[in-house]
Amino acid sequence: MANTPWSQNQYIKAYQFAALAHRGQFVPGTDIAYIMHLSFVSMEVIAALRTEQGHDEDLAVQCALLHDVIEDTETTYQQISAEFGMTVAEGVLSLSKNKTLNKSLQMADSLQRIKQQPHEIGMVKLADRVTNLQRPPSAWTKEKMARYQAEALEIYNALYEASPSLSLRLHKKIVAYNVYFD
Repeated sequence: MANTPWSQNQYIKAYQFAALAHRGQFVPGTDIAYIMHLSFVSMEVIAALRTEQGHDEDLAVQCALLHDVIEDTETTYQQISAEFGMTVAEGVLSLSKNKTLNKSLQMADSLQRIKQQPHEIGMVKLADRVTNLQRPPSAWTKEKMARYQAEALEIYNALYEASPSLSLRLHKKIVAYNVYFD
């Protein structure tokens, strides 16, 4: 499969949509606008796309920018489908936790749904966790940090085949996260 380069116009459309949907939200524990997180996730995906062939780049980039709009805003699947098409909407939906499930089951459910999607969706989840494995919020206990690191390993184990470069980057981040336990 040949690369289908991502479109700057589609990027801008998805970025603007996400910025409006997440307006007023901040990266947890900071005063940084939430759109920064989405920018970082899309940057990770774009970097991986530069080194890997055979991806639907528009799908990967749009889902990177939109990955939290269903889960964290009032945006619906139908709105995403109308604006970006069913394939993008299905990807974003699979990246969204099903909040009707017990919290302990949500990640496994999401990972199972992601694995049924094109591999670009797995790339987004890997990039999301790469981006999130930064210094943990000061309020987090060692137990919370350990659960978050274990969840990152669960994501890695489930989705590593989606992107060699993002998988390697996530694995390095998981190992480096040990510094926060000292």
